[in-house]
Amino acid sequence: MDDRAAPPPRVSASAAAPVAMIYVRDKDTEGVIRQSLNGLNIQAPYFGSGGIAGATEELANRASPRLLIVDISGAKDGIASIRELSQVCEPGTGVIVVGDDNDIILYRDLKNIGIAEYFFRPLIGALVTRACKAILVGTFDERVVRTGKLVHVLGVRGGAGNTTVATRLAWHLSNVRKRRAIYVDFDLIAGDAALQFDVVAQHALSEALEHPERVDDLFLERAVSHVTERLDLLASTEPLDSVISYTEAASMSLISRLLRSYRYVFTDLSTERAASMPRILHLPCICVLVSTASLASARDIARWRALIGPDTADRKTMHILDKVSASDGLSVADFERATGHTPDTVIAYDRDVSRSSSLGIRALEKCEGFFKALGPVLQEISGEPTRPERSLISRMFS
Repeated sequence: MDDRAAPPPRVSASAAAPVAMIYVRDKDTEGVIRQSLNGLNIQAPYFGSGGIAGATEELANRASPRLLIVDISGAKDGIASIRELSQVCEPGTGVIVVGDDNDIILYRDLKNIGIAEYFFRPLIGALVTRACKAILVGTFDERVVRTGKLVHVLGVRGGAGNTTVATRLAWHLSNVRKRRAIYVDFDLIAGDAALQFDVVAQHALSEALEHPERVDDLFLERAVSHVTERLDLLASTEPLDSVISYTEAASMSLISRLLRSYRYVFTDLSTERAASMPRILHLPCICVLVSTASLASARDIARWRALIGPDTADRKTMHILDKVSASDGLSVADFERATGHTPDTVIAYDRDVSRSSSLGIRALEKCEGFFKALGPVLQEISGEPTRPERSLISRMFS
């Protein structure tokens, strides 16, 4: 039977994908790849159509394979097409690109953005076999392994609304942008991300932080709480009298492991925990500081910016000024003068948003203004322009 005859069934994003998925445009290339995969005893590889455009369209709605081979011939901009593919392809996937150009500059550009290998036609079977085998057994150059994007969300003072902001960012990217994301609530005693997502927190996060060497694919499969098809939660709710102790190295090991499996990793950090783990804040990431307009918050924004340091090529700090006009805080202009920085976005106090933070993520029907205000942060995180708000809400609850 021709395994091109029908597309793979439309299943949940968490369901298993074929080991290998191939999207090439000509029979000769397909034949070489089939022979290579047969030699590696790969069972039921899926051959799709449409080249890289077809791959991007299908992977937006299903789990990614371990090995993906795509054809960029015919694409107007091969690099741009690969970047678009990376937005829907999970980081753990090894990608081989096929094209018509014997161009060293193209090859280097593709390697720099995380492609495992590039082959130009006509393909050489032995080289294809070796590249596929390296991906499937995990021996290809680890420097080209793509990883997800890390987003820290930090409230500079209690009650700033950082968990409400962080859960909404993660929800939007997973449910509207269709990206695979995980949310890690590092407050093991009083964290309320599980309440916001309306799921039951497991106790696996504390175990993962105490024994990071145990964290593997099987552990994660059993440990995470599935909020939606593309959004997972890693959290623990420990007894109030618990003595929680874990090292910065354990936290970094866990984050590194998650970045190999998820497109976005969100961390919800308390001020005490973040201050004790400065190396985490200096990983390649986007660090979103959330504050109210109080004078104390203005002071603390300046202090956190000093601790985190200036932006770099792979690290950026953003500031959300939240709950403006909710109390007798500073005006936005006075707050800017006090901190020496302009907030990246300002969120006015909204009773409906406050209500949604109490009732959970589902109570968002009337929060369009909140998502509109988060637009600049969402665009920075995803690299994509924000969409019309009415469409956002309607799609979220479809």
